Amino acid sequence: MIKLAKKYLVWSAVLAAVLFLVVQVSCDLYLPTVTSNLINNGVAKNNVPYIWSEGFKMLFVTFIGVVAAGGNIYFAATQSQKMGKKIRSAMYRKIMYLSDQDLDKFGDASLITRNTNDVVQIQNVMIQVLRMMIMSPIMLIGAMSLAFFKSPRLTIVFFAALVVLAIVVAIIMSFAGPMFKKLQGQTDKLNLVFREGLTGVRVIRAFNRDDYEQNRFDKYNTKYASTGIRVFMLVSLMFPLMTFILSGTNVGIVWFGAKMIANSGLDVGNLVAFMTYATQILISFMMLSFLFVFIPRAQASASRINEVFDVKNSINDPKHPDKIEKDNNTLSFDHVDFKYQDSKNLSLKDINFSAKAGQTVAVIGETGSGKSSLIDLIPRLYDVTSGAIKINGTNIQDISQKNLHALISLTQQKAVLFTGTVKENMQYGNENASDEEIWHALDLAKASDFIKEEGGLNAKVEQNGENFSGGQKQRLAIARTILKDAAIYIFDDSFSALDFKTDAELRQGLNKDEKIKHAITVIVAQRISTVADADLILVLNNGELVGAGTHKELSKDNPYYKVILDSQIKKGGSK
Repeated sequence: MIKLAKKYLVWSAVLAAVLFLVVQVSCDLYLPTVTSNLINNGVAKNNVPYIWSEGFKMLFVTFIGVVAAGGNIYFAATQSQKMGKKIRSAMYRKIMYLSDQDLDKFGDASLITRNTNDVVQIQNVMIQVLRMMIMSPIMLIGAMSLAFFKSPRLTIVFFAALVVLAIVVAIIMSFAGPMFKKLQGQTDKLNLVFREGLTGVRVIRAFNRDDYEQNRFDKYNTKYASTGIRVFMLVSLMFPLMTFILSGTNVGIVWFGAKMIANSGLDVGNLVAFMTYATQILISFMMLSFLFVFIPRAQASASRINEVFDVKNSINDPKHPDKIEKDNNTLSFDHVDFKYQDSKNLSLKDINFSAKAGQTVAVIGETGSGKSSLIDLIPRLYDVTSGAIKINGTNIQDISQKNLHALISLTQQKAVLFTGTVKENMQYGNENASDEEIWHALDLAKASDFIKEEGGLNAKVEQNGENFSGGQKQRLAIARTILKDAAIYIFDDSFSALDFKTDAELRQGLNKDEKIKHAITVIVAQRISTVADADLILVLNNGELVGAGTHKELSKDNPYYKVILDSQIKKGGSK
């Protein structure tokens, strides 16, 4: 947590909070002395002018203390909230630049928890640190010194009380710390199950698994609640125990103080002041103790946040990147091998092919053959294990990711749309695109008709595009890809939800478009009809390139391609 505080707190504001706090504590510590003087020199001697004088002094000191407390609260609150804001922004930025294989280490549910719940824990503790953790030691030391000055003999009473309090806090903290850490881990699991339930609600209903998923959620929810009950019951014990100790301390002070007054060893005003200081001492210790109970939870959250910040991106830009332009575009795989981080076996083995501007490369194969893995390597969502991928003759690892991504326009297997309007979604492809350019892309993607029916470019897109069908979402994603001026256009199984007629018309439109003609098009598909007119068809089987050529060549002598072709013809597919 100290690491985060050093980086994200504004230390001038922290200093201002501390200065205001020092003034507040000084006022709080001075008031019992004024009260003691008022009783000893005013009330006991019936000196009314002195009583008025000390009374106004008390009001003035109280006013200064209230103003100082307000200043401290302002800076403490603003700094804790701004710190949370900065951490969330920095974490979101970090996540956006992490490669897919780095993100896989955490999982979506855990990252959401870290960026919300864990940050809130740090915010809550930080405001208390700038209030209680600074105020308590100052008040504790100041009150002890002043109490000792008032009556050295009576200080033995609250010293004994402090020892008892320290033992109680140590016992509670030893149990509460690990429980808070366990609670954060259970929050991750609860969010994971809840998120899966939300995203898979249709599947759950379709397979009548409502009761199973409800029981599954209840299981993790019960674990979370059970741990929460235990830890908060444990922490809640502190307040009654400390109240009991505080009350006993006051009884002891009054008991021994009364005897000292009877023996003329202590003034009444000094006893009142001593009781006030004793109360301040014990309350300060209580506040400090409460803070130390909650710090372990915040520390656990800080560790989880730092795990994200400390992860080193496995895909980085070179120190001196090459610059390549969209000119005479070429794409080549040179003996490329690839395996996922935790996998023992290669997902792609010795992939070799090349393509140039104006050509269409199609990738086909059985499910799990490595088609999407091959596609993910081109924009460096993952890095090759060995070999090289080159664009315009330059290894993609020798150019910056920004330059690389500017050359590529990608439609992924799952069509992703963002909440907003159709126009805003299209401008992800080209933020400067005019309405005419957007409509042209929608026409090419066969999406303009239903967008006009929805109300045009300002038609609303709901979360994940839920107000559109699967085929409509795919066409919108394709239109967004087409809108970008790129050297390589990649369509990762993005025609799967289209009917044969729309599929054929869309591909014919792409083949005729001047911008697409000057680029390389890479298509991943399951249907032979989608890839039949490609200039180069790559056939994958278990990560190996088992065939490369045109439809005519492969259908003649490639057994893997012929199996796919025959299976689709028998099912009523089209050549």
